[in-house]
Amino acid sequence: MNCRLTDLRHKEVISAVDGVRIGFVDDVIVDTKTSCVVAFVIFNRFFLCGIFKNGADYIIPWENIQLIGEDAVIISCKTPKPVKNPKKRLFFWKN
Repeated sequence: MNCRLTDLRHKEVISAVDGVRIGFVDDVIVDTKTSCVVAFVIFNRFFLCGIFKNGADYIIPWENIQLIGEDAVIISCKTPKPVKNPKKRLFFWKN
């Protein structure tokens, strides 16, 4: 089965170990030297009417991906801990 990034973005990621629905695939990390997929990235969802974001994303290594199905991606590990993103400066704040 061939799959494009646009097809992956509509697939939900579910942990086979604890049954937790983590989210949807938002991005893919690719090793440019070997042209291989390294990991899937799931962005943390907004809360409070889409205004605030926690700033932590989930990174699922390729080794933990067990199955890519029609509607979902099954991973063979517990729900990973979110990875913090570096803080971005807003244009109106001075540091």
